[in-house]
Amino acid sequence: MKAAEGSTVIGKAVVIRGDLSGSEDLYMDGDIEGTVTLSESRLTIGPNARVHADVRARDVVVLGRLTGNITATGRVDLRESAVVAGDVIANRLAIEETVTFKGRVELKGNPEAPAASAPAPEASAKTPLFTQPGA
Repeated sequence: MKAAEGSTVIGKAVVIRGDLSGSEDLYMDGDIEGTVTLSESRLTIGPNARVHADVRARDVVVLGRLTGNITATGRVDLRESAVVAGDVIANRLAIEETVTFKGRVELKGNPEAPAASAPAPEASAKTPLFTQPGA
């Protein structure tokens, strides 16, 4: 996967210690330890990245290693050979078959969706694990 045009790119030779924040899409392929906050933007953690941070972003795509919690107002994609250890809170979540994931998942749903006529038993779904299709 390549960085989207217009994204900021942090290469695989870059190491960051501390807090990282911004207001544009970020493709991270280096190492970071701290926190990452991109409230209105997309964070892509590349295949060479090693991230030890809590992440807050609109959308998060993980292809590398992430140790920390993910909070997304939009979608989280765990792709290919991603290795994630931490909790995920998001509106939507996609996990490919080859992903290693250890943590909890809380799906908030779409806050803009119209309310159903019958009340839901719970506003969010908490799932300690996921099942493979056909299981």
